[in-house]
Amino acid sequence: MTYSAEFRCIAGCDGGYALDQVIYRCPTCGDLLEVVHDTAALGARSPEAWKRVFAERWGNANADEPWGSGVWGKHEWVAPQLAAKNIVSMREGATHLTPVPRFAADLGLGDVRVKQCGTSHSGSFKDLGMTVLVSMVKQMIAGGQTIRGVACASTGDTSAALAAYAAAAEVPCVVILPRGKISTAQLVQPLAAGALVLAIDTDFDGCMAIVQQLAEKEGVYLANSMNSLRLEGQKTVAIEMVQQLGWQVPDWVVIPGGNLGNVSALGAGFEMLLALGLVDRRPRICVAQAAHASPLHASYRASWADLQPVKAKTTLASAIQIGNPVSFKKAVRALKAFDGVVEAATEAELADASGHCDRDGLFTCPHTGVALAALTKLAARGEVTRDHKVVVVSTASGLKFADFKVGYHEAKLADVPSPRYRNVPVELPESYDAVRDALDRGLASSAK
Repeated sequence: MTYSAEFRCIAGCDGGYALDQVIYRCPTCGDLLEVVHDTAALGARSPEAWKRVFAERWGNANADEPWGSGVWGKHEWVAPQLAAKNIVSMREGATHLTPVPRFAADLGLGDVRVKQCGTSHSGSFKDLGMTVLVSMVKQMIAGGQTIRGVACASTGDTSAALAAYAAAAEVPCVVILPRGKISTAQLVQPLAAGALVLAIDTDFDGCMAIVQQLAEKEGVYLANSMNSLRLEGQKTVAIEMVQQLGWQVPDWVVIPGGNLGNVSALGAGFEMLLALGLVDRRPRICVAQAAHASPLHASYRASWADLQPVKAKTTLASAIQIGNPVSFKKAVRALKAFDGVVEAATEAELADASGHCDRDGLFTCPHTGVALAALTKLAARGEVTRDHKVVVVSTASGLKFADFKVGYHEAKLADVPSPRYRNVPVELPESYDAVRDALDRGLASSAK
């Protein structure tokens, strides 16, 4: 069976475009594109047969194709025309779905799990999209197309993923960052991979405007999420979590939202599962935004009003500090289809939620904290209840945000004056009795 996919306009304009064509918007109306698969061909294989194929590939290293990757184990559903020899993979995806029972119990909930996308190669879910995009660029160059390099605007994670995969593919990489607005750990990743890093005196939205001009005028290939190839990789998060739950759909999925490509990717994954008969229902989706950068939340509260871009304020959740999200229309469409809601979290709420969930052994990034804070609010209002199965998507490794963790536990974060889950070392003299007394007090306290 031959499988295929193409770009089409999200507004329904006529025409399809090959996935190896340099195109980001509909030439008729200017709207964004999406990848549409030949579901009739995919449907010739039964749902149970697809489940068997995916189960056989899960975590399995194969010499001919990287089946062990969470993305490329779903090759036919992602980029079927991409030749195996052009795939650039770091065994991304196939990440753990971690139960957080203490956090859930404190919220009065039952089954809550965190999808640990930050354990992927470069430390974020962005790997899932970049393996697809960079692999396609490699195939385009091999086919004779002239591409000077790949480029992105970034608040950190996108640049790290793009630089890593571009380096592996031996493709030049250009990264445009807002100067002084990302963590040191995030900045050093593209530098280490040899990317050309341009730190601009602006915010993410300003960087995004510049990189779009470069893609139009300078022969570089745009790697931000307005490029729908990215979303094809990212949609595998939905497929993975359902597979990990025994092909059962969670009742709720909570996901942080900035440029908003990820929520439409999540929706696309669930829609594909539904269309091909592997599941029989949709989950509800909650998009969580930092209150300092929440244009989608404002739209939702105004009954899905048109996007009103904002000047995003500084937030601990720096990767979603975006006031003019490119994928707004796609996100709204997905949320409407999935009976979705949008929540916003203050700086104190996101920091405390992150600290709270860490007590289950995680080390959550501030963006995951935004999603956890949103779930906390939904539970408090009774919208999410004990009988609901919930998955929170963790987008990045907390190790990229060590300053956030240190600041929280040292009570030095702005707008977080009284960190509820702060923990500090107990300083003692060199005395066995002092250590024993501290041990007794500490263990007695933790037993309460």
